[in-house]
Amino acid sequence: MAKAVYGVVVVIMGAIVMLSSSRVSADPDMLQDICVADLSSAVKVNGYTCKSNVTAEDFFFAGLANPGATNNSVGSLVTGANVQRIPGLNTLGVSLARIDYAPGGLNPPHTHPRATEVVFVLEGQLDVGFITTANVLISKSIKKGEVFAFPKGLVHFQKNNGASPAAVISAFNSQLPGTQSIATTLFAATPPVPDNVLTKAFQVGTKEVQKIKSKFAPKS
Repeated sequence: MAKAVYGVVVVIMGAIVMLSSSRVSADPDMLQDICVADLSSAVKVNGYTCKSNVTAEDFFFAGLANPGATNNSVGSLVTGANVQRIPGLNTLGVSLARIDYAPGGLNPPHTHPRATEVVFVLEGQLDVGFITTANVLISKSIKKGEVFAFPKGLVHFQKNNGASPAAVISAFNSQLPGTQSIATTLFAATPPVPDNVLTKAFQVGTKEVQKIKSKFAPKS
């Protein structure tokens, strides 16, 4: 009898551990049907407070229907469909984005600290990849109708390797995955990262660091 009870306890404890580990891999579970974000509230407690006057518009966004303008320095544009655009996503733990690429366009190396990302190719073909913490590059060329996943927190990129525009839909297991573009984070931070930190990290001179910083400076 004691062995049977012990076995049940082990199984229950194992289940608790598995559930606990899965819960930290994405946003916390919701405790109500809906909690539409009150984006005007100054109160922020690991998310947004709930508002009371809820409408269908809180769960709607049409911004992914059409291609975005890609006439910028990297040739790509990310259009997010997260809680800041769809207040009804608050506490639901999911969001989307559309990424458009000009021919040769790049979504530069970046990370999402709060989410795993999965992309579905709408049009074109892309070279995609992520780098593990052991500095191993996992990369592949993907085309229309194909899917690729980028693990949470790892540096990754997408580049249009075709002669025509490309586009993907990205899905995230977070209402607000966050994005840190590596180059922008290091060379356009406010206040700036000290030059002597960057020169030592990249093994280059101060002039090279300042030249890169000037390319990321806000346009006047």
